Amino acid sequence: MAEFKVVIADPESGETFQREVDGQDANRFLGREIGDEIGGDAVGLSEHTVEITGGSDETGRPMREDVSGTRLKELLLEGGVGFKPSREGERKRVTVRGREVDDDVAQINVSVVEGDDVAAALGEGDADEE
Repeated sequence: MAEFKVVIADPESGETFQREVDGQDANRFLGREIGDEIGGDAVGLSEHTVEITGGSDETGRPMREDVSGTRLKELLLEGGVGFKPSREGERKRVTVRGREVDDDVAQINVSVVEGDDVAAALGEGDADEE
């Protein structure tokens, strides 16, 4: 059975929140790709819509939007997701994962597209700090 750590980004406030999802909620992510929008019910945001922006597998390999399916692929990268060059012109061969979510993915990154006040909807915010 699938189990994911979901990192929820709130672009309005710049905050991120982490949630563990499993069971039926995790199954909502299976087969989806980077860029797909789904209901926020899976992560506890019933009035929101979230977009999958990336993720990584259990070994830390990042998901890339330009690699189809769920497969692993070695790419020669000059920068972008999976490699940050330390000097100009540097390239490196890096193993990355495809854009589709499957059981091998450990972390999924999502961004809130519709809805507001994410912290309050998740039960985190000013009320907890007082």
